[in-house]
Amino acid sequence: MKKISVFIGILFFSIIAVAQKPRPVLSPKEELGKRFFFDTRLSSPEGQACAACHGPQVGMTGPDEKTNRSGGVYKGAVHGRFGNRKPPTAAYAGDSPVLHMDADGNFVGGMFWDGRATGETLGDPLAEQAMGPFLNPLEHNMPDKKSIILKVRQSDYASLFEKVWGKDSLDAEKDIDGTYERIARSIAAYERSAEVNPFNSKFDDFWRNARAAGLAVESISDANERKFEGLGLSREELGGLLLFNTKGKCANCHLLKSEGGKPPTLADFGYDNLGIPKNPQNPYYEISKEFNPDGKNWLDKGLGGFLGKTPKYAKFAAQNLGKHKTPTLRNVDLRPNPGMVKAYMHNASFKSLKDIVHFYNTRDIVSANWPQPEIKENVNTTDLGNLGLTEDEEEAIVTFMKTLSDRI
Repeated sequence: MKKISVFIGILFFSIIAVAQKPRPVLSPKEELGKRFFFDTRLSSPEGQACAACHGPQVGMTGPDEKTNRSGGVYKGAVHGRFGNRKPPTAAYAGDSPVLHMDADGNFVGGMFWDGRATGETLGDPLAEQAMGPFLNPLEHNMPDKKSIILKVRQSDYASLFEKVWGKDSLDAEKDIDGTYERIARSIAAYERSAEVNPFNSKFDDFWRNARAAGLAVESISDANERKFEGLGLSREELGGLLLFNTKGKCANCHLLKSEGGKPPTLADFGYDNLGIPKNPQNPYYEISKEFNPDGKNWLDKGLGGFLGKTPKYAKFAAQNLGKHKTPTLRNVDLRPNPGMVKAYMHNASFKSLKDIVHFYNTRDIVSANWPQPEIKENVNTTDLGNLGLTEDEEEAIVTFMKTLSDRI
């Protein structure tokens, strides 16, 4: 009886320890970046934090269900102003390289859906991305860099800033650009932290078990699937992974291969036009002509739109019209409760993983009756469109993607 009581006690405290597992300890720079990320004072008017569009509870993307159910594009600090795209996740983005053309002539890297935070200035696309929203009139709407710095100087973490960056580093007069860069690099440090990128999903446990067994997850196929059994995924989840890597062609862009000994980020950091239709509920269509002179006729040209405005890349614009950056699939199903609606794709036109997989599977089948692509040029017909997946196979892929949610 005593042994049983001791066992129950150990089990109880083990459960409590797991339930109360502490978050990773942040470095001073990461903690500073976190303070910026959640500071609602860094907008005009005040009230808009980075977390308003990048909520941890949903994997650092749009956390508001009402917004997700409709246009999926988030409001800015000023009433009536909206961005033009769904917030991409701020997690698992730190490995995206400086924007460049690969050996096949495809653009890779950068940040934002259209790659405009190239990383060419700071050598870090993630830090360059962090510079954008504060000064964007459709987002935080701060008038200038100096205004942001002055608010930081008045904050309760000003001393932490100088602890991280040195005495007199919070300069709002002689080195405004340098100070603003330090703010952006701090945010990037937080976005790269183990708190934001814990790699602790069910899939990660499986991936590590497979690696310990000498198996490469990216090699899973019909011929070797049985070798991966018993490593942490259920039968249906494993079947979904197999389809993800083979018939479903998902891993062509959401790579299962990893580098540096850590699990994969499930993104190739490239760009594609998937033939996504317009989202008529996008509030950007109704925004003031000051910001959207095309109104309902506005077309999201994606990477091609950015390249066309950049002299050294302009000649590549036409072949990249309609292409948007491949997002990570990590946390793609993370939500605070099972019934919460999330929005997907750059324009939030899809509201469930099942609908996305069905679109990928049947986009080019006439009887499926999908709307026309927003941009008809450069549509990817190699990796999606008519995959021949059964309904059960679609469901299996969705089941696998649900294993990619971090334990937060």
